[in-house]
Amino acid sequence: MFVDKAKIYVKGGDGGDGLVAFRREKYVPEGGPAGGDGGRGGDVIFRVDEGLRTLMDFRYQRHFKADRGVKGRNKSQHGANAEHMIVRIPPGTVLIDDDTQEVIADMTRHGQQVVVARGGRGGRGNIRFATAANPAPELAENGEEGQERYIVMELKVMADVGLVGFPSVGKSTLLSVVSAAQPKIGAYHFTTITPNLGVVDVGDGRSFVMADLPGLIEGASEGVGLGHEFLRHVERTRIIIHVVDMSGSEGRDPFEDWVKINDELRQYNAGLIERPQIVAANKMDMPESEANLAAFREKVSELRPDLEIMPISSLTRQGVQELLYRATDLLDSIPVAPVVEEVAETKERKVYKLEAEEDNSFTITRDNDAFVVSSPRIERMLKRMQLSTHDAILKLARTLRHMGVDAELRKRGAVEGTIVRIADFEFEFVENSSYY
Repeated sequence: MFVDKAKIYVKGGDGGDGLVAFRREKYVPEGGPAGGDGGRGGDVIFRVDEGLRTLMDFRYQRHFKADRGVKGRNKSQHGANAEHMIVRIPPGTVLIDDDTQEVIADMTRHGQQVVVARGGRGGRGNIRFATAANPAPELAENGEEGQERYIVMELKVMADVGLVGFPSVGKSTLLSVVSAAQPKIGAYHFTTITPNLGVVDVGDGRSFVMADLPGLIEGASEGVGLGHEFLRHVERTRIIIHVVDMSGSEGRDPFEDWVKINDELRQYNAGLIERPQIVAANKMDMPESEANLAAFREKVSELRPDLEIMPISSLTRQGVQELLYRATDLLDSIPVAPVVEEVAETKERKVYKLEAEEDNSFTITRDNDAFVVSSPRIERMLKRMQLSTHDAILKLARTLRHMGVDAELRKRGAVEGTIVRIADFEFEFVENSSYY
């Protein structure tokens, strides 16, 4: 089964917690703090593997979580950093953040990799908080949480030549004739519902990859029929072979078919019209094809006099070899580099911001008899600090005082014993506390 779109959840590993410890060794008086830092959590990294062709693996496994860092140890030993999680993806995959719809990366080259979820930093042990005023702090930090996000993965087939056209014009038949691919072929519309790829050996030592792409219908650029599920793959092809049923066996006019397909390509992505295009006038073995071809050439010359029109018959193989030679010559004349998404480097794409960039703003609201304090800086501090020690409580109290939270609480009417809530942390307000 060909799967070309998937939505997954990724999470970087949490950092390891720092440790509160002291040296207690014989003959080492007043050993001092010796709690080590926690290790860094692992990153989730996507790496391109040219051996993969679909996103089938992500249909069954949708959650990817890296390991967390190891906790700090005594004797000032740093906890081990976690191993990164490497996830293999096929070339041609576009990674999109599901919340912001921002393109994270466009993965096209074998071995290319990108970090999609960074691991959290390890917490600091008490050895980091030792000062001349407090040489034996009982203070340590929890590890930072790893980044988490939902990612939409879209696979755009990487092919040199893409076959486009209305359903049942002979695209799959042409691919089966010129390559070893064996696409499903039937006498009904939409026989092909997923892209088929085949390697074409031209015969003169040259070769290229051809993709038989699902048939288009009018309104596809707006999602009608296979819609965007098809058009996504056209973007990657270096040249387009537009297969037209010149016999009109489906009761349609060949020129109108050509115009409609080009309109859909233009509406989806205006750049596709600039892509080199060859019209393969197929089914020339049918009786009415010659007359239709003459009328087709006359009408097309008024719009695109430079457009190449090559008569072929996939059934009798008439003109097929000439088409392959021309397609190969055209490929040799244009750059090999695939078309990729432009991913802007913006400040907002930083995973972490420096503490200096954070302000000291806070808001205080009333919840019945309790006061609720909201502040990104304080809430982040509560997540990091291990509030099980006296020193940690003192540090929190000093921070609240320096930010002006306690003064504002007094203005709002807080008195001794008033409940104050910050995130999940709740405590009683103490007037004239010695902590301050």
